[in-house]
Amino acid sequence: MKLPRTRIPRSRAVRGLLAAFVVLALAVGGIALFRPGSPHIATRSQFVTGTPEGGTPVRLDTTVYLPAKTPAPAILLAHGFGGSKTDLAGEARSLAADGYVVLAYTARGFGRSGGLIHLDAPDYEVADARLLVSYLAAMPQVIKDHPGDPRIGVAGSSYGGGLALLQAGTDRRIDAVGADITWNDLSTALFPNAAQGHAPGVFKKLWAGQLFGAAAGRAPSSNGCGRFAADVCAAYQQAAATGRPDATILSLLQASSPARVLSRITAPTLLSQGQQDSLFDLSQADANARGIAAAGTPTKVIWRSGGHDGGTSTSQLVGFLRSWFDPILKHGRVPDRSFTASLTGAALSSQDGSSIDQTVRIEGGYGANRQVPVALSGASRTIFAPAGGNPAAVTAVPGLGGLLGQAAGLAGVTGATQLASIPGQFASFSSAPLTRAELVAGSSTVQLRITARTTTDATLFASLHDVAPDGSDTLPSGLVAPIRLTGLRPGVPTTVTVRLPGIVQSVPAGHRVVVRVATTDLAYQLPTDARSYDVALASPQLGLSTAVGRAEATGHPWPWLIVGLVAMGLFLLGVAFAAVRRRRRHSFEPALQHVPVSIEHLSKVYSDGYRAVDDVTFSVQQGQVVGLLGPNGAGKTTLLRTLMGLIAPTTGSIRLFGELIGPGAAVLSRTGAFIEGPGLLPHLSGRDNLRLFWAATGRPEEDADFETALEIAGLGPSIERRVKTYSQGMRQRLAIAQAMLGLPEVLILDEPANGLDPPQIIEMREVLRRYAETGRTVVLSSHLLDEVEQTCTHVVVMHNGRLITAGSVEEIVGAVAGPDRLRVADPERAVRVLADAGIEAQQVATRHSLEEVFMQLVGADE
Repeated sequence: MKLPRTRIPRSRAVRGLLAAFVVLALAVGGIALFRPGSPHIATRSQFVTGTPEGGTPVRLDTTVYLPAKTPAPAILLAHGFGGSKTDLAGEARSLAADGYVVLAYTARGFGRSGGLIHLDAPDYEVADARLLVSYLAAMPQVIKDHPGDPRIGVAGSSYGGGLALLQAGTDRRIDAVGADITWNDLSTALFPNAAQGHAPGVFKKLWAGQLFGAAAGRAPSSNGCGRFAADVCAAYQQAAATGRPDATILSLLQASSPARVLSRITAPTLLSQGQQDSLFDLSQADANARGIAAAGTPTKVIWRSGGHDGGTSTSQLVGFLRSWFDPILKHGRVPDRSFTASLTGAALSSQDGSSIDQTVRIEGGYGANRQVPVALSGASRTIFAPAGGNPAAVTAVPGLGGLLGQAAGLAGVTGATQLASIPGQFASFSSAPLTRAELVAGSSTVQLRITARTTTDATLFASLHDVAPDGSDTLPSGLVAPIRLTGLRPGVPTTVTVRLPGIVQSVPAGHRVVVRVATTDLAYQLPTDARSYDVALASPQLGLSTAVGRAEATGHPWPWLIVGLVAMGLFLLGVAFAAVRRRRRHSFEPALQHVPVSIEHLSKVYSDGYRAVDDVTFSVQQGQVVGLLGPNGAGKTTLLRTLMGLIAPTTGSIRLFGELIGPGAAVLSRTGAFIEGPGLLPHLSGRDNLRLFWAATGRPEEDADFETALEIAGLGPSIERRVKTYSQGMRQRLAIAQAMLGLPEVLILDEPANGLDPPQIIEMREVLRRYAETGRTVVLSSHLLDEVEQTCTHVVVMHNGRLITAGSVEEIVGAVAGPDRLRVADPERAVRVLADAGIEAQQVATRHSLEEVFMQLVGADE
């Protein structure tokens, strides 16, 4: 039954104004406001034979997207590490709508494809790609340049981008390449060393562990390798144990690196690299560009926003590919070598002092960076590295880049300013205030004199900071350059030239640039012993890598265009105003304003067709403790993530207090949750974790009710210890307390009893009950059926994404008969008969356990 919706009458004046905007925009601006719908795209999914694995056949999961008109050029799309072909669906459809036959596929070792993961090895993943090109060559819908030679471009991001370059260097049938945020040399990317002429580098342990764990965890195995090939798994385990690459590891990583085939790439190549990327920084794309262009191949480089640590817009990537592929694959034109820095939102200064916004073209191409000498000052300083690298500076975290340290500093957490710069662990060398603005682009260089006091090796981290007159410190993208020196003599200085991280940063006049050298960084493998170093400038000059840029669009628009754009802006403003009014009209249900959770016909279907939640409807009232039950794969976590606005439903709706839920919905401030892990920061204490979390909400500190949260955590003096020293149970208790900060009206907990011992579970049970007795609401998922029965007032049972039953615990437990209990038609007569036989008996109300009921409900559904 649909609930009545409030309606707001539409003003005639608003309708008339919108109509006027449309007419004005069409007449004066000459701008097309509407486009015909996208042409029909046909898809075909099937398995294609790949390269055998040790004599065992391997099948690759593929989908072909066919445009409305064929034959057409083809594009082979490869996904990122840990992904699958479903990640490419939006990109593939968009390119197919543009007139390409697109083949998206899941790489071996991932998803439904067979085989093992070899890290884009020439004999496996690259050989698979060649087979897929041959598969496309056999399709009548694909244009052929020669028999068996399709007109084809290959593209991908990260793992897929590395594959695109490796394939282009080994398969001459490739006509164009688009490689995004990928590597040049995997050995230097995972073991970087900024000290020129010194090797090997420092192990990038957080990123390596993140990638290995994400892939291995999807297919658990007895040896902990998941679907990794044995040599790749052994290489990772050796590096994780020692922090050093041996010859075997270096050979394996270099074999999977585009650096070895760049001179053989003849297809025009587009390289886009993210500015927010602590995995593969700008220098990796620069090395690829230089290697490809050296062979005379047309090459374009884009330094775009985002990256592995920032957002990646599918429409942006498709736009890059279209502008590069269309002239080559559709019209046979060879593009020019060029360089574009896409600096969205950056305010830059060109050589003539004019303002530059957004897209900037570096004059002279990607090799035109110039080293501007900037004087540095600062005395020699002794810095210390603690044993085991604890505490370690936090500059970049996989997927977050430098946002963590910036957020902590803004939050004012105790010790937060020490996240990226821990006292005693760093030395700084500063310039005077700059007299003119500089566009820092690429890797700057500095000469350092380093003295290890007691060791024959050194591990350090150098970075370039932008410091404003008020002292605010910016570490661009959270990037540092690791330095590893070997063969040192204790007490004897060594001079090294250090390449600082490849960055793009507009440094205004009046700001200072600061070189900082630190002994620790959480993202890298650190020495286990305590040590100290003397660090000084070997040269007082910093070679600041800068570039002269010009805006892509220059000149003054024609007056009629200005009028048209103004009209268009007014029209869009009117449309936005009307859309806001529509959203407000439909986003709130007054009849549900006192209902904490209302879910109606909710379904979630993922892009691969998997239906995680299927037409689920139920509501949760104030004062209830509701247990969400179901076996693995029932859809519980998907439902909770949708409830928190983390993912969007396919159909149906979720409302909190009558407000429709979506990403960033204001009503979510009335909730507290932890889903799929607490996300605690190991470097901080339990107390600082709570304070940082609350500060991130932007609400006043006095509203947090920290003392109540600390009482709930029950950690005593341990609340002052770093979280990395906590047991699993302590982390879980802290996470529950974190979710309860501010005493939210709706508390959502995913498996809250994980890691808790029996006394702690009992204590948590009482906390949740008392919490609900205040009129608040608790929704939790759990596999502990006995605990749910004792804790919850109501339960919702799901299986295979569908709702099986919902109601109070008493109702559900009493509604289902146990299979092994004796039912008596006339209990009173039975008692009398037993009494006559000398057997004392009395009636006892029959009650079944929730576990029995759950098994019957799930079994019946099966």
